[in-house]
Amino acid sequence: MVKLENKKDQNNNGDRVNHPHYYQDPSGVECIDIIRHRDFNIGSAIKYLWRAGLKTEEGMDISDKAIEDLQKSIFYINDEINLIKEQRKKSA
Repeated sequence: MVKLENKKDQNNNGDRVNHPHYYQDPSGVECIDIIRHRDFNIGSAIKYLWRAGLKTEEGMDISDKAIEDLQKSIFYINDEINLIKEQRKKSA
């Protein structure tokens, strides 16, 4: 289950372009350090899973934003599955 943080972005002082807090893990690993080694769909799915429940958006409830991020992740996973199926058909 995604742990929802019910607080405003407390890292507004930080670098929201290069190092947003919702892409940083407490271990020190940043999402980009992982996803840059994956293809687009897999990397995008990981990115949205990573930030689900952490990123806030003005005018949007934290739970709704988490659901949106999870749905985006599912979109990229399904797209990757469809690409693999198409490649398999072409090579058969």
